Amino acid sequence: MAHRESSSGVGPPARTGPRRTSRAWLAVYVCLGIGIVVPLLVFLYDQEKPTFIGFPFYYWFQFLLIPIVSALTYTAFRISLRATERDRKAFGLPADERPQDRGKDD
Repeated sequence: MAHRESSSGVGPPARTGPRRTSRAWLAVYVCLGIGIVVPLLVFLYDQEKPTFIGFPFYYWFQFLLIPIVSALTYTAFRISLRATERDRKAFGLPADERPQDRGKDD
């Protein structure tokens, strides 16, 4: 359903053109994409050697991915907070003071 500005001038701000994805959102997609795709590429780690502390490569590589993917996810989250704040300002919406607290009970 499309929103239309009422005759009193109250309503959502008019968009001037099609919405484009910003570089910040592209960075979010890349960070999350790496974290999803790399663990699915089994051919990267389907070998036993080199071993590390007696663990075959396919085990310790997956354990190594845990902090890497966690860091990528956190980075994507922080970038998305800033991008959301900029997008809200660009579309004339009020900026949340702490968007990461949205939905929490006070």
